[in-house]
Amino acid sequence: MQHRIWLLLCTLCLSSVAVAAGDKDAEALSQVIAGKHRSAEHKARDKYRHPLQTLEFFDVKSNMTVVEVWPGKDGWYTEILAPYLKDKGKLYAAHFSADTDVPYLKKGLQAFTEKMHQQPAVYGKVELTVLQPPQYLQIAPDGSADRVLTFRNVHNWMKNDQAATVFSAMYKALKPGGILGVVEHRNVAGKPQDPKAVSGYVSEDYVIELARKAGFEFLAKSEINANSKDTKNYLEGVWALPPVLRLNDKDHNNYLAIGESDRMTLKFVKPQ
Repeated sequence: MQHRIWLLLCTLCLSSVAVAAGDKDAEALSQVIAGKHRSAEHKARDKYRHPLQTLEFFDVKSNMTVVEVWPGKDGWYTEILAPYLKDKGKLYAAHFSADTDVPYLKKGLQAFTEKMHQQPAVYGKVELTVLQPPQYLQIAPDGSADRVLTFRNVHNWMKNDQAATVFSAMYKALKPGGILGVVEHRNVAGKPQDPKAVSGYVSEDYVIELARKAGFEFLAKSEINANSKDTKNYLEGVWALPPVLRLNDKDHNNYLAIGESDRMTLKFVKPQ
């Protein structure tokens, strides 16, 4: 009887410690999101991108090794992940190759690295890796990452017939039990998927199948980043909407009223 009571007390104690650690992570993440290092322009997008809820859904803890895949020229999520992980965790930013001959990619990498160098106190511990299929696929040491995160990139890989290759690379980087978090522009349910994703929209089922073929198991989905105002039938695809607003002055206010795209938020696990 005494042994059972002792086990129960130990379980309760460990649960309390876990809850306390979780509370500290949530507080630290909230402080980073509100930090002065983030621009007002980037903070204005929080209402569409929901960084706190999204990273909590992906269960990203401050002591984890995380890979952010293709953070773009602005490193919107890097601004949050880098300071959050810098003391106890590790952040790999899997970006374009410096050897690329594509001007858009070269400029994006240059802008990102310049931003990293301008604020070493925030970004000094970020380790840059390369993802540029088919030559460069090691986004982190094999089996080293607790989390791999990608935000609005799947359509880019589909455009260049690289999606299956990239999902395999993300699988390889994760530890067994590690989680892949995917946010992507969401296509109309049941609509046949354009394999090139020219509109920028991708169906949830298509992404889930890509992940499963790479070896992942589907864990859960969230409506954190949903937007029911997005009708997904624009002349310039998803880029008609903010923040790109590709149609310039044409129906400008209508697109602003819609806001950013309707997005899926999916979570997968690499089996043990």
